[in-house]
Amino acid sequence: MWFKGVLVVVIVSVALFKWVESLNSSSFPADFVFGTASAATQIEGAVYEGGKGQSNWDYFAHKYTGKMVDHSNADIATDSYHRYKEDVGLMKDIGFQAYRFSVSWSRILPSGKLKDGVNQEGITYYNNLINELVSNGIQPFITLFHWELPQTLEVEYGGFLSPNIVQDFADFAEVCFREFGDRVKHWITLNEPLPFSLQGYAYGVFPPARCSKWVRPDCEAGDSSSEPYLVSHHQLLAHAAAVNLYRHKFQVSQKGQIGVAFSFPWIMPLSPSKADMDAASRAFAFLDEWYMGPLYHGEYPAAMVEKLGDRLPKFSSKESAMLKGSFDFLGINYYTATYVGDRPCQHENLTFLSDICALFSATRDGVLIGSKTATDWLHTYPHGILDLLEYTKENYGDPIIYITENGINEPNDGTKALDDNFRIDFLAEHLSYIEKAIRI
Repeated sequence: MWFKGVLVVVIVSVALFKWVESLNSSSFPADFVFGTASAATQIEGAVYEGGKGQSNWDYFAHKYTGKMVDHSNADIATDSYHRYKEDVGLMKDIGFQAYRFSVSWSRILPSGKLKDGVNQEGITYYNNLINELVSNGIQPFITLFHWELPQTLEVEYGGFLSPNIVQDFADFAEVCFREFGDRVKHWITLNEPLPFSLQGYAYGVFPPARCSKWVRPDCEAGDSSSEPYLVSHHQLLAHAAAVNLYRHKFQVSQKGQIGVAFSFPWIMPLSPSKADMDAASRAFAFLDEWYMGPLYHGEYPAAMVEKLGDRLPKFSSKESAMLKGSFDFLGINYYTATYVGDRPCQHENLTFLSDICALFSATRDGVLIGSKTATDWLHTYPHGILDLLEYTKENYGDPIIYITENGINEPNDGTKALDDNFRIDFLAEHLSYIEKAIRI
């Protein structure tokens, strides 16, 4: 397995590189990359500046303030649109070699459509950011879709509910390849299609806030039993279209690579019983093979096909061929692990979790899987990153891998800015298991 780098989602102290005396940055191959990561909505701000169109998150944060934990929005965020030079300076001071960021689709194509024109101010902003990174010796990794969609496409045809999104996404990707590909050598088509599909279309807590009424009474429209599968289907087709375009028009001259980033937890059976082992296998199918099956085999996993029937869309033979092998590398976002046990299947009020016929648990025999963090679903389980990497190697052809996200948040009372040992230890332990995976 060729591990190429790790991109953490928090900027940490330089003490990270002193995690233990026996392991430091020189323990990794010379071409191994240490970096950090962000998303446009999280950091850019300037949502009404520079010719940017409204995104789904801009609309969502203002319409559904109650769905935001602190009733905030992304109007300013961390103001990276104006302060990108300071951000890059911090990355250089820490010693990062790469920066993964996303391009705001609505900052490049305000209407979402190429025919309505390209926003040159948006092109200039990203050119300035890329040039600043390159001049400071930091490799840019661009994510094309990090859950941010022009709101106009949502209004016009339902965004990723419609096959129309595939061509519009390919057009957006082509503008980015053409404008930035002379300096950007690593492209990520999609970030975490599973949470985008589930949170936005099964549970209604992300844009576009769709779900069945029985899931959330405040959902104005949606079908939690079918829309997540349709949205993921169109994400996969959009990914394949962008990869196909890049490989045929840009890759030879620009000499870059293109891949995709998935969020995979490590999954363990709640007990050694056959029922729980089977439940863990189903969980792998629905959480991992849902996306890797099409990319590696050209088809959805049999467990999903059998369980979902007509609720799972089908690929044409042409689409299957285009999907199979449509990645030069895999991005893996790893945060935590979970136990999975068997439970009876539901026959009404169906959604993604009920379809797996499984119980997810952070405890086994009364013992937590790992230390608690400030995020309810995230418990630390560093060994899971080694298990997940070995699983990926064994099942998906030993691909090039980047850890595109990894990290935790922690309650901060203002005293931990320079005393952040919990997160330093978290990253150090994960890095030690990555180093072990390289040696295996």
